[in-house]
Amino acid sequence: MKQWRLWTVMVGAMMLYGILGFNLYTIQIKKNVYYAARAASQFKAGGFLHARRGNIYFTDKNNNEIPIAINKEYQEIFAIPKEIENVPQTTRLVANALELGISDVEILLRDPEDTYEIIVQKASTEQVGRLKQLGDTKGIYVQKREYRFYPFESLGAKVLGFVGLSNKDDEIRGRYGIEKEYEEHLQGINGYFIEEDNEIIEPIHGKDIHLTIDRNIQARVEEILDKLIQKEDAESGVIIIQEPATGKIIAMAGGPGFNPNDYAQSEIKTFLNDATQSIYEPGSVFKPFTVAIGLDAGSITPETTFHDTGSMKLNGETIRNWDLKAHGTVTISEIIENSINTGAALVEQKIGHSTFKKYLKKFDIERPTEIELPNEITGSIANLDDVRDINYATAAFGQGVAVTPLRLIAMISTIANDGVLMKPYLTSTGSPHKVREVISAKAANEVTTMMVTAVKKAVVAYIPGYRIAGKTGTAQVPDFKLGGYTNEFIHTYAGFGPASNPKFTILIKLDKPQQHVLAGQTVVPAFKELAKFILNYYNIPPDDL
Repeated sequence: MKQWRLWTVMVGAMMLYGILGFNLYTIQIKKNVYYAARAASQFKAGGFLHARRGNIYFTDKNNNEIPIAINKEYQEIFAIPKEIENVPQTTRLVANALELGISDVEILLRDPEDTYEIIVQKASTEQVGRLKQLGDTKGIYVQKREYRFYPFESLGAKVLGFVGLSNKDDEIRGRYGIEKEYEEHLQGINGYFIEEDNEIIEPIHGKDIHLTIDRNIQARVEEILDKLIQKEDAESGVIIIQEPATGKIIAMAGGPGFNPNDYAQSEIKTFLNDATQSIYEPGSVFKPFTVAIGLDAGSITPETTFHDTGSMKLNGETIRNWDLKAHGTVTISEIIENSINTGAALVEQKIGHSTFKKYLKKFDIERPTEIELPNEITGSIANLDDVRDINYATAAFGQGVAVTPLRLIAMISTIANDGVLMKPYLTSTGSPHKVREVISAKAANEVTTMMVTAVKKAVVAYIPGYRIAGKTGTAQVPDFKLGGYTNEFIHTYAGFGPASNPKFTILIKLDKPQQHVLAGQTVVPAFKELAKFILNYYNIPPDDL
């Protein structure tokens, strides 16, 4: 009896080991590829193989780190198409539950060998809830995964760009702005799964980026710009603030903006940074450069006078002053103070075409600033290749030449910085870099004095106790279809302060305002509001008591 029981136990044990051995063979040999693929899918879905993207930080006057682009855990809905048994049925159920197009979901699920497809990156609670109501839908899963998050939403969006997909590829990576420019630095290197060895290579996480943008000034800049665009029914606008002695960018904003957390809701054109990716004819804000060139070249002195008749006829075309007035005998300072077009043209004639063009090239108008942003475009003085007098006369007051807003503020900062052009920079790894001396300190100081006088006499931008230098520009928008100019305008104001030791340069550009014709009624009050904020923020002492 005992031998029979022992025999029964031995036979049972042998059968059990046989079954286990068969299952082990099945797992290791027959289904090795399947389970390896499943493991790889789970690691991808769980985020174990994804490199953690580096953060982006703004700063403040106390050099605090302020996170502006970070990673946040979201729910991701993904598929392992290889596991799906009934693709048409699953496609229909998932599309309806997630409110997606059936054809879009079908494309993701149709490959029977596919082991991983993202259906929804940042799934809402409602989407996940509706999916769970379907019950056990084989091959469709929900996992938590880190995605890019912008805690201040639209703040600095034109500089930052965003991280996401493109209609050109299915990669999640930086699109526009710093996110694109520093993609390799920020993204790190994803880990991967070696199926043959069942080995996981761990990811190398991305590195952080620290920007020179002051979060508090940036917020005030965007508030002022948004208010200005709305008040004036303008098409768009740009504000840049730079530290003239170093080239450091303190704020850079464009409007209308967008929320990078929800970029799909915005038009593509709103992603472009007009500070570096658009050019325009600046108008009379260009006159200080013409005067500075004349002073440095020795063609004029601060005591030089001209007789203004109100108009000039060159090459069959007539130039008139913006106010349609004849100002009689005027000084160089009065050309800037009263923004006299004919006076600027007469200064250019004194300088000579060749010398004038040579100086404009020294300002690097046709070169990129090489700031740390993608797809920067350059300005143009190609119109001066045609050496007719009319082209040079109009260029003297900023028509027929084109600049980016960033190049324009760099030029204004050159005057503020004793004639030395500095390279603009945006990251903490950047450092002050002198490009060249464009004009002498003497010429720069002389034109600065004229700009300060212009501010005091015009009153609108004047801040008691401070010497503020500035110049307006009201430029007609070219008609690219019919030639000539339209009846629409671009307003610009550029200035710096305190003039005795400039700490900031501000550029404000407003495109096609509908409520007022002159820049003095739009961008100048905005400049004053912003300048007063900066003076108080940095506690800058008065220089004109």
